[in-house]
Parts: sequence; structure tokens; C-alpha cells
Amino acid sequence: MSYSQKALEFLEEGKIDEFNKQYNLALHHDSDEMVYSLAEELYSYGFTNQSKELYEKLLKKFPDEDELRTDIADILISEGNTDEALEQLSKISKNSPAYLQSLMVQADLYQTQELFEVSREKLLEAKKLAPDEEVITFALAELYYTMGEYNKAIPLYLSLIKKGITNLSAVNIVERIGISYANDSNFENAIGYLKQIKTIDMSSDVKFETAFTYLQLKEYDEAIDLFEELRDSDPQYATLYPYLGQALDAVNKQEEAYRVLQEGLSVDQYNEKLFLATAREALKLSENDEALGYLQQGNEIDPDDIEIVLEMSNLLVAKEDYEENIKLLNSYIENHELDPQFYWNLAVSYDKLDKLKEAHKNYLAAKPYFSDNASFLKQAALFFREYGDRDNSYELLKKYVQLQPNDDEAAFMLDEYMDD
Repeated sequence: MSYSQKALEFLEEGKIDEFNKQYNLALHHDSDEMVYSLAEELYSYGFTNQSKELYEKLLKKFPDEDELRTDIADILISEGNTDEALEQLSKISKNSPAYLQSLMVQADLYQTQELFEVSREKLLEAKKLAPDEEVITFALAELYYTMGEYNKAIPLYLSLIKKGITNLSAVNIVERIGISYANDSNFENAIGYLKQIKTIDMSSDVKFETAFTYLQLKEYDEAIDLFEELRDSDPQYATLYPYLGQALDAVNKQEEAYRVLQEGLSVDQYNEKLFLATAREALKLSENDEALGYLQQGNEIDPDDIEIVLEMSNLLVAKEDYEENIKLLNSYIENHELDPQFYWNLAVSYDKLDKLKEAHKNYLAAKPYFSDNASFLKQAALFFREYGDRDNSYELLKKYVQLQPNDDEAAFMLDEYMDD
């Protein structure tokens, strides 16, 4: 029996001292094949330091074995040493058999850093090299799913289904397709897939998504049944209560809806929208004083919520409490502060509507507040670039690259500016 095998036996028995002795013997005396096998096993057990040491020993002996670099990079990423991981991966040439795997590791790394565009770039390159590789198709679909680009994720998931692949990496592909359709507001297609999943196999999130889809399709009885099942199995799932209340209200069960919303408040006492929904249901039952109480509690949680303020104002006018109404509205006007996020959101919205002048104005307004926000810097820099505002684009790209030096796309654009 090799030292590696003995080390693993002692590890499984919890005899750490004996394991350490056999590990050191394996490190210096076992064959290269046994050392590699031990490294893989230890990585699976979570002994990343020892695993990395073994891989590094082999890499010194076999510097052209790039697969070892991807193994080491995986460990470095798990340890948070992303720069070292990228350094290892950068040494793998495009002609290497391990290049494809290095692209996958880089894509995963950039995704964890929320540099989704760079991650997509790496995956698209990988897919070009191996168009029929299911793991790459799945990884690209998962990236689009994470990015919220469901219309791009769906065809990729469907291509896996057509190959008979319904589960991959512990992910239910049918579930992913259903939720993607739902999030893309294609509820008819969504329910067709979500209905294929047995309720017993549904997570709380999938139960919610399925019930919500039924609600959007106005299939209220099905929505109510599934929301209630979710409530019974996971009563702390606070998001379900306003939608269960909405479904019950739609079938004219206002009193039951009111009770459900009150029940929801016992689960989530800091959700101003839930207080608003409960107040509105109370108003339908002519429980005006109770409604005002819920609105006041919601207003205490978020004094800037304009929906709550308007609902309170309408109710105070109906109660002919004009002085309190004036006090409420004046307080809102006096104390309301414009959040810089509004400028950013407006800029994005105007940009999407092709109102570029207004978008430019709001990006400029937001710019002073987000000088250390990588997401804003890149998004605004790209907009300024397209708009023709070279100075602002260059300024923000420079700041962004300082924060995210491993973003190849941004670094390339910055180099273009510097070369001009």
C-alpha cells in the first residue's frame, strides 16, 4: 500500500497525526501518479493547502503540464487569491490542451467578482472552441441566468433538454427554464415547465415562482393552493404573504386575505409594502382606523415611500382630518432627500429609451457619488464612450481599471484612449 493510500485511510479514520506523517512520506517518496491522485482526493476533502502543495511539487517537475496550473488556480480562487490564480492561468497558451479549462476557470472567477461581461467573453471563446461541450453550454446559460438575461439563457437550457440532459451540477434544467420564462414575463411557457416538477421536489423558491406564475395567469385557485402549501412548509417565507393575500382578494375572499396579510406582518415586521397591502385590504373592509394604523407603521419604517404617503393622505382627507394631512405632506416635502441612486437609475432609463441627452445629464449628476463603485464606473464609462464624451469616458475608465485591474475589456479600451 502506498503512502498516499495510507494517508487517506488515516484521514477517513480521523487520525490526523498519522495522516500528516503519511502525507509527508507520500510527498517525497510516492510516484507522480499517486501524488496527483492524492492531491485530487485531498482537494475533494477540503484540504486545499496540502492539495496545492502536491500540485506545485508536480508542476516544478512537469512545467509544461498546464492542467496542473488550472488545478492550482482553482484552489487559489477558493482561497480568495484571485490575482495569483490569474497569474497561473495567464501562463497557459492558446495551443495548450488545458486552454479550454483555463477559460472555464477564468469565467468562473470573473463571475464571482461580478465582472459578468468579461466572464461572458471567456465562455463565448470556450464555446467557439468546443461548441458541443454541454458543460460550456450550461455555464453560459447559468451566467445569462445570473445576469437576468433570461431570453439568452432559455435557448441554451433548451439545447441541453434536447440532448436529454435534465440535471447538471445539481441544477434542475426544467426548473431553470420555467423560472427563466417567468422572469421574462412569458408566463404561459413558464407554467408548462414548472408544472412538470413534482411539488415534493420543489424548493421554497420554486414553489413561490410557480404560485406567482399561476397568479399572473389569473389561475387563482392553483396559486392559492401552492402559496398555502408554501406557507405550511415554510411559514417564514415572508414574500408569499402579500401575493397570497392578492390571490384571495381576487376571488373575493377579502376577510381571509386580511387575516393572511396580518399573519405576514407577524413574520416580517419591517416590510413597509406589507403594511401598505394590509392597510389597503383593511380599507376594503371599511376598517379605516386599522388601515391608518398600518399606514403609519409603514411610514415609520420608510418615510420616503410615496405610495404610503399618498394612501395616508387620501385616507386623512376622507376622514376630514385636513390639518394632519397638511402636516403629513409638508413633512414629506421638507424631509425628502434625493438619493444619488435616482440619478443613476434615471440615466439608465433614459439611455434605454434612446433619450441620450437626458441620460448624459443624469450620468454626470451621479458621477460624483459613485467614484469608488466599479459597476457604475464601467457602465457610465461605456455610455460616455458611445455618446462621444471622450474626457469623461477616459476619466471613469481609468478609475475603474484601478479598482478592477483584471478586466481585460476595460483595460483594452483604456489602452485605445492612451494610444490616440
